[in-house]
Amino acid sequence: MNIHEHQGKEILKRFKVPVPEGRVAFSVDEAVEGARQIGGTLWVVKAQIHAGGRGKGGGVKIARSIEDVRRIASEILGMTLVTHQTGPEGKRVNRLLIEQGLDIARELYVGITLDRASSRNVIMASTEGGVEIEKVAAETPEKILKEFIDPATGFQAFQARKLAFGLGLTGDAFKNGVKFFGALYRCFTEMDCSLAEINPLVVTASGDVLALDAKMNFDDNALFRHPDTAALRDLAEEDPLEVEASKSNLNYIKLDGNVGCMVNGAGLAMGTMDIIKLAGGEPANFLDVGGGASAATVEAGFKIILADPHVKAILINIFGGIVRCDRVATGVVQAAGHVKIGVPVVIRLAGTNAELAAEILRKSGMNFLVAGSLRDAAQKVAQAMTA
Repeated sequence: MNIHEHQGKEILKRFKVPVPEGRVAFSVDEAVEGARQIGGTLWVVKAQIHAGGRGKGGGVKIARSIEDVRRIASEILGMTLVTHQTGPEGKRVNRLLIEQGLDIARELYVGITLDRASSRNVIMASTEGGVEIEKVAAETPEKILKEFIDPATGFQAFQARKLAFGLGLTGDAFKNGVKFFGALYRCFTEMDCSLAEINPLVVTASGDVLALDAKMNFDDNALFRHPDTAALRDLAEEDPLEVEASKSNLNYIKLDGNVGCMVNGAGLAMGTMDIIKLAGGEPANFLDVGGGASAATVEAGFKIILADPHVKAILINIFGGIVRCDRVATGVVQAAGHVKIGVPVVIRLAGTNAELAAEILRKSGMNFLVAGSLRDAAQKVAQAMTA
């Protein structure tokens, strides 16, 4: 689950991670009042959407007077902000963050996530703050410092000092940086984050170290431990089909292709998407119905796939292990009776009760294309779209 920058900073403050003083605003008047409460003569007006690159898209601007705050807030609030992460359709800005202006001396980067290769959390830091870490990794990987955390001992003080030295921090900035890294890691672990990224991490002229931005993602499987965090979910920032899928506990991610996919098991789903591409198609989604899928769950997934106007064909690929093939076939037939199907549907079922599933499909009266293998299924989908 993702949250907004201002929400992330409120969580960071609970763990004593320094952040600029700020106020969230849902209207121009609230933005002006927020600036007055912060005080000073310099503010930053920041669009709040679940995407990076807001500054380049015109969603982050400096205000040097209250009149500037009012003008800029009226320009940004309600705009459709397009960044490299939103896609060409962009995202509507429904809220702003008004923050105090800072005397910034340096911009750095720090992020924490799970390194799957080593099965450990890793803290990454770089002197290239304000730049996408993917770009730094591709062009100047030597500028990325990494500290892997042993789960038995946790994040150690010497590791924090090593990162601070590596970033060239000295004096008060060094001490504050060490404290910052420790507090950020405590936040990451105690809040069950999957990502905590501060870009940029800024050092002020007086040696303070603060999170100028905050991107925090949370492990959905641990949200039951954090109901207050789960309540921060902004459905307006999520794809409507993904929101609908979550209501049925479906693992669904919308993609840009034209072949709808329904598969059981994440690994099989990835393999299915790969072979669709090899056959000349483009997957329109990732949809894992899970091992314990019922007919109702399958029906819900089928309806969600059909609700995507870009889908020109559907491939259902089920290996019956825990989930029985007849359950899937029943769910598909039920959905077909409730939703108009205007695209070809290719079905490949193998494993538990595959023969019974084939009989259910045959008696349904629906014109499904049955495939004997995964390659055959992908080829049938590609051919059906060009027929």
